[in-house]
Amino acid sequence: MYIYDMNRIKRLSTELLEKYPDRFTTDFEENKKTVLSLAIIRSKVLRNKMAGFITSKLRREADQEKAEISNQMDEEEREEEREEESQ
Repeated sequence: MYIYDMNRIKRLSTELLEKYPDRFTTDFEENKKTVLSLAIIRSKVLRNKMAGFITSKLRREADQEKAEISNQMDEEEREEEREEESQ
């Protein structure tokens, strides 16, 4: 079995994400197929690790966006409550 260092996985995955940002989703199975179609990777382990890294990164970004939106909505609600109290 091959042992791949995380730096290589991160570097290759990040390069693919930068070149083809619209081709990847938060679905691991879909990302495995996409990695296979975009890069010549002979190792199933490496392909899966790259797809997993990409999936995790995109899910993390999606969660951060949701949190930011939620925080903005909470802040707007607080402002509305302050305006109602001051009237």
